[in-house]
Amino acid sequence: MTTAKICGLSTPDTLDAAIAGGASHVGFVFFAPSPRNLSFDAAAGLAARVPDRVARVGVFVDPADDLLERAIAAGRLDVLQLHKTAPERIAAIRARHCLPVWAAVAVKARADLDAARPLAGLVDRILYDAKTPEGASLPGGMGLRFDWGLLDGFRHPAPWALSGGLDAGNVVEAIRRTGAPIVDVSSGVESAPGVKDATKIAAFLKAVSSA
Repeated sequence: MTTAKICGLSTPDTLDAAIAGGASHVGFVFFAPSPRNLSFDAAAGLAARVPDRVARVGVFVDPADDLLERAIAAGRLDVLQLHKTAPERIAAIRARHCLPVWAAVAVKARADLDAARPLAGLVDRILYDAKTPEGASLPGGMGLRFDWGLLDGFRHPAPWALSGGLDAGNVVEAIRRTGAPIVDVSSGVESAPGVKDATKIAAFLKAVSSA
């Protein structure tokens, strides 16, 4: 059965919608350029609403240790999701903070999947996400998707999840096409960049449960 992570949550009502709809993971973004960036105080308030059955995931872009430490404490994080972070840094973060680590691999062409192989043994999960345009300020959350067929026959070096351009209209196809154990959505459940929509969250989670 496929489960879902709703990423980039920033308000109590949308967080509650994710939990009520059956999300297995909720994502809190700690990256200043993102419209979904959370203050530590906001993260603490949201984290307190999350039941133990739902995992709190902190999303970071090549973070420094002081940011990680403050975010882990404020967001009561269960998982660290790392974007644009070198394998040796990933290993150091996992060793220092003693939390499960997900690492994002940005995909546009089949050759991009080669970046997943050095992560074997370093990460607890690989998140395949769509590669953003050169020079883009954000590593994800832009509503882009990649060709799911690129994953055909690929031997995953670790447990994995699928992200990039998912929404209620295509997530069933994505799950059936790839067999993804976890699907991750952000912009696909928003009414504007950074503005989550409780109705869209509910529709997405209903679609996932029907796949």
